[in-house]
Amino acid sequence: MSKIELKPQEKWPSLFVRLILEWLVVIVIALIVAVLVRLFLLQQFYISGPSMETTMFSNDRVLVSKLNYEVGGIDRGDIVVFDRATMNGNQIEHDDLIKRVIGLGGETIEIRDCVIYIDGAKLEEPYLPRRDITLTNLSERCGVVNMAETKIEKDEVFLIGDNRPQSFDSRMFGAIKSDLIIGQAFVIIWPPNSWSRL
Repeated sequence: MSKIELKPQEKWPSLFVRLILEWLVVIVIALIVAVLVRLFLLQQFYISGPSMETTMFSNDRVLVSKLNYEVGGIDRGDIVVFDRATMNGNQIEHDDLIKRVIGLGGETIEIRDCVIYIDGAKLEEPYLPRRDITLTNLSERCGVVNMAETKIEKDEVFLIGDNRPQSFDSRMFGAIKSDLIIGQAFVIIWPPNSWSRL
């Protein structure tokens, strides 16, 4: 019985199909990996508004680790992204907000003349914008000048933006449940000249 050999031009269609299939497999695997990374490890968020100035600015982009709080606890000073659900008529609307952790579960927090006290002790805040600290008008300096002592529940955190006069945060809507935290922001990745660890 004689062998039938394909001529070179007859091999091209099968090679082309095989190449296309290989690329499709690579693309599908890359998409699956990207989705898994976004769901469980890292996600990019962009900053909208001035509430975290001068730590970060509107239109900055940050990377958020979703794994940090699966393996460790929330610390005071962490910058976190969280889901804030609000009712608008009959619909629930979700906003991703970014703020700094100021109070932890089980603590009491109080504001007196723009100064934060945790369990009665003054909180040192080196990250606050210098321009705000020097303002003599307390309302212009921090927005909320005084807040009565408030107990933070064990499963909650109290979050405030660094730009106190222009931040909508726990001073207005109260402490949030810790499980609403999406992750910890750890680096500014855009624009390139703003790259820095948080």
